[in-house]
Amino acid sequence: MDETRLARPPLPPFTEETARLKVQMAEDAWNSKDPERCALAYTEDSWWRNRSEFFTGREAIKAFLTRKWAREHEYKLKKRLFAFSGNRIAVCFEYEYHDDQGQWWRAYGNENWTFDERGLMARREASINDVPINASERQL
Repeated sequence: MDETRLARPPLPPFTEETARLKVQMAEDAWNSKDPERCALAYTEDSWWRNRSEFFTGREAIKAFLTRKWAREHEYKLKKRLFAFSGNRIAVCFEYEYHDDQGQWWRAYGNENWTFDERGLMARREASINDVPINASERQL
């Protein structure tokens, strides 16, 4: 596939409508728990900060997501648009999962996204906090 032609609409500059659509598309992709599908939304050299991890590239993204979803069982994510401007979108999110020991967790976070002209995410910075919850406290 010719990477120079690959586009991921909607494209920047974003309007409120297209920013909301981009956020929903990201939520849907991550809830699929398919690293291959998710990785297609990022540039080949996309730069990530996820908690205390820093890495670059689509292959590193796939590896990260594969590890993530192998240990986060019954993962369910909800994202919401916080702000947008030009080729940038900020989101707030929460997700729930349980670990191998059966402990449920809710993670809260914020992400800042920067897109290239083809609508692929070139930069993702995520700050995330985990809170242990009881199964009866699940919301998602």
